[in-house]
Amino acid sequence: MPALFSPIRFGSLELANRIVIPPMCMYSAEEGCATSWHLMHYGQLAQSGAGLLILEATAVEARGRISAHDLGLWNDAQVQALRPVLAHIRRHSPMPVCMQLAHAGRKASSRRPWEGGGALPADHPEAWPTISASAQGFMPTDPLPASATLEDIARIKQAFVDAALRAHSLGLDALELHAAHGYLLHQFLSPLSNLRDDAYGGSLDNRMRLTLEVFDAIQVALPAGFPLGVRISATDWVDGGWDLAQSTQLAQALAARGCAFLHVSSAALHPAQQIPIGPGYQVPLADGLRRQLQGAMPVIAVGLITDAQQAQAILDAGQADAIGVARAMLYNPRWPWEAARQLGAQVAAAPQYLRCEPHGAKGLLQSAATA
Repeated sequence: MPALFSPIRFGSLELANRIVIPPMCMYSAEEGCATSWHLMHYGQLAQSGAGLLILEATAVEARGRISAHDLGLWNDAQVQALRPVLAHIRRHSPMPVCMQLAHAGRKASSRRPWEGGGALPADHPEAWPTISASAQGFMPTDPLPASATLEDIARIKQAFVDAALRAHSLGLDALELHAAHGYLLHQFLSPLSNLRDDAYGGSLDNRMRLTLEVFDAIQVALPAGFPLGVRISATDWVDGGWDLAQSTQLAQALAARGCAFLHVSSAALHPAQQIPIGPGYQVPLADGLRRQLQGAMPVIAVGLITDAQQAQAILDAGQADAIGVARAMLYNPRWPWEAARQLGAQVAAAPQYLRCEPHGAKGLLQSAATA
């Protein structure tokens, strides 16, 4: 069996294969509530045959939204709006579903990408005050965020816990903590955005403190053994910023706490970043972390991984344990089907689709019919 289609465990959760659909923001919620877009979007991704679906970054409080249209989980109305989306997935797909819990910090109060992106002016009717590790904007022209007080930090930690409990009540199979892409937890991690001189700033241990405290608090609140993973930016791609060596220490601290998986991305914290864009450009970061972890937890590689042979080669070389396929999956929501055809594997599909197998690829699709 090709490694891409072999099973893997993320803590107590077993996946049928190693294809992960990473969280991708849709910016289509209403007051944080899922809409018919989410029903359609996640319904089609749940028919892809991937091993795991991770729902988009879901804000743990209103000020933590990237845009006014982000999915949220800070009140019970948002739980009820998401419940039918998950019920439809469960009815028609056996795919495990994870959710990414997030706080945008200083990158909140932004326009949607198709509206130009970037921070809204402070006087915009949809704008709201933001918060960060320090009173320093992402761009020099951005409205300044407030520097989080210790009381703010305590409230944010509780917001993550409350959102995790709401997520668990929905019957999700796992959770992912978002500590990447220049959002709040990453803002505390990086010395470029964290200029604090208290217990949450300065030394590496201090800068890691909030991420680890949030992880610990969620883990305590959830049932023992519930899979909780973390997504990180392994480097800022800026000299003097967060880097692979610091990421290794964070990863080891998370592994010691029973982290179920490490999802390795990079960048998006500082406009001076110099990213060597190219196929699989982030894979060496996952590889470096995986080697240091020595099997302590699975590592997911992402970043311009677009075809089956490329994904398989990464696994065969031992550079990662699983593969995140994001934008390529949006472009082709049946990406795992084509990957299975190319690699000579089988993939689960709804029985309604079994007749669509290409000539010469009979047996490619296995029925995923559920009771």
